[in-house]
Amino acid sequence: MPRFDARRILALAGFPLLLAAIAVPVVVWRRELWELFSSTEGLRTWVASTGALAPLVFVAIQALQVVVFVIPGEIPQIAGGYLFGPWLGSLLSIAGILAGSTIDFFLARFAGTPFVRALFPADQVDRLGRLLGTRGARVAFFLLFLIPGIPKDILCYVAGLSPMRFLFFAGASTLGRLPGIVGSAFIGDAAAARRWPLVIGLGVGAVVLFVAGWLLRERIQRWIEALAERRRARLSPSPRRRTGRRTAPRGRAGPSSGRR
Repeated sequence: MPRFDARRILALAGFPLLLAAIAVPVVVWRRELWELFSSTEGLRTWVASTGALAPLVFVAIQALQVVVFVIPGEIPQIAGGYLFGPWLGSLLSIAGILAGSTIDFFLARFAGTPFVRALFPADQVDRLGRLLGTRGARVAFFLLFLIPGIPKDILCYVAGLSPMRFLFFAGASTLGRLPGIVGSAFIGDAAAARRWPLVIGLGVGAVVLFVAGWLLRERIQRWIEALAERRRARLSPSPRRRTGRRTAPRGRAGPSSGRR
């Protein structure tokens, strides 16, 4: 009788279940969701209407947009600054994004590679998996989160497949995202105060960085992979340590070079 394997069952059923969880609300409430996430003003108005629960609702929205990765993350981040100011808005965004990233990480770790390959192109999953499996993975992982324009959702899932510890994942992903989160919150806060020159300046800078990161993402990823490989080579034990051989001291003849 075949052995019951919960992980295998989840790996096979997880993708259609997640797809249904995403597709059903999108189909049923497509108009409401479009109005909610298509503009910062619409999202801000809806969150503000929840009253005292607004901070918790906002955190839940941020977690949702990380798990349901088709939802753009920039609009909620800007809305957070508009609603709560730059610092509290950034803090709430961090809490929600970290919660969603944690779900992605452990979902991938429990469901396994077939589940993640069903969500994302297999070649990207394999490429990032090889990168995060090296000894130089920590620096590479942080840089991938830091550089704008590189998709972050797949990184959360692939990190769950790697040997990476959760505490490092949580810290590195949060620090890497921090400049973008804070910058978006300042854009929202400036818009709330109608400081339009600042909004335009920050917005143009964010767009330029995002577009540059997106257009150069292949070159950047190859550079990060080369950096991780060099770091792995430095961290690898030397041939002398691996073989345990000891070389003769300088200036001393070997056993076969004695005088005749």
